[in-house]
Amino acid sequence: MRPESGSERSDDLDHSADGLRGSVPGDGGSTLRSGDPRPVRDLSTSGGPDPLTGALPGRGQRAPGPRPADGRDLGAFGGGPAAGRLPFDWPVAPDGYVWWYLDAVSDDGQEALTIIALLGSVFSPYYAWSGRRDPLAHAAINVAVYGRDRSRWAMTERGRGDVERSTERLQIGPSSLRWEEDRLVVEFDELGCPIPRRVRGRVVLTPQVQTQHRVLLAEAGQHWWWPVAPRARVEVELDHPKGTWSGQAYLDSNWGAGALERSFQTWNWSRGPLGDGAVILYDVVPREGEPRGVALQIDGRGQVQDFEVPALQPLPGTFWRVDRATRSDGPATLLRTLEDTPFYTRSLIRTELGGAAIDSVHESLSLDRFDSNLVKVLLPFRMPRWAR
Repeated sequence: MRPESGSERSDDLDHSADGLRGSVPGDGGSTLRSGDPRPVRDLSTSGGPDPLTGALPGRGQRAPGPRPADGRDLGAFGGGPAAGRLPFDWPVAPDGYVWWYLDAVSDDGQEALTIIALLGSVFSPYYAWSGRRDPLAHAAINVAVYGRDRSRWAMTERGRGDVERSTERLQIGPSSLRWEEDRLVVEFDELGCPIPRRVRGRVVLTPQVQTQHRVLLAEAGQHWWWPVAPRARVEVELDHPKGTWSGQAYLDSNWGAGALERSFQTWNWSRGPLGDGAVILYDVVPREGEPRGVALQIDGRGQVQDFEVPALQPLPGTFWRVDRATRSDGPATLLRTLEDTPFYTRSLIRTELGGAAIDSVHESLSLDRFDSNLVKVLLPFRMPRWAR
């Protein structure tokens, strides 16, 4: 699972977005697949809080965001539960999950990393085998470091006794995430498996653009996605492997009330900087209903607009033959494969939308592959469980 050698990145990340802005339709709809698939529902925070009861609002309307079980609202950026971000003590019901995801790419394009903190670890065979009764008993911090000549990957699942959390801080085993005013500080000390190589370091993420834009990816299972900081900066200090760099980054949250594999077949997702904002593409194929998609352009003030995008463009195959594709006005270019596994891939790609060249982090996920017994039997070799 070593990355391929990467191509040199250009300075295309700051191209003008005028061409893309010109393609944003006034009615907020998105044409994302042949057959006019239904856009994913998006929910902004305009208006007061409203529990998700009864029918969802109709297409083309915006509605208030969800409210957690204990009644707390998600408010404007500031601090605590109203911090414009999902609090770390967000309630997670049995069978549910929540995760916080960040990725970053160095300014020279040669270094990258991803960090995912999970409660109710969605890809955990142990959580599935337990009957998914206690999400906090199945927690993990996944750290992946992709360097010029070295890469590290670690994900150890831990039990309820290894989890400490408050609104502003989450500790899972030896690793933690915490908000210090407007900065997210991540400190990690993990061990890879099956090769026991240490992954230790510190990442400081400072949001440049923030949104209150939440998206319902699937009604079955109430799977939600929130691009909290679609554009950010990071400072990375690594002890193992050794390295220091800075670059552009991204932060989001996902949460839901059921297993991903029960609700989805596949998805393709990408995010990239555009002008002083960002662009995000999300194509989802659910178990029930038509394929859905979301295409978002976010400006430097955090204002979000849907836009019309071209047809899918295939990306080169992988060793494990996971299908991957993206949206682009012309052929999409694969710059580097970061992860190639039996059920998902992570890549750096270059696309063109509305005349703007965009270098993006891209992921493809096959839940059909993940749901196979063979994959779940193999996963413990890369994802051990140390619990107390």
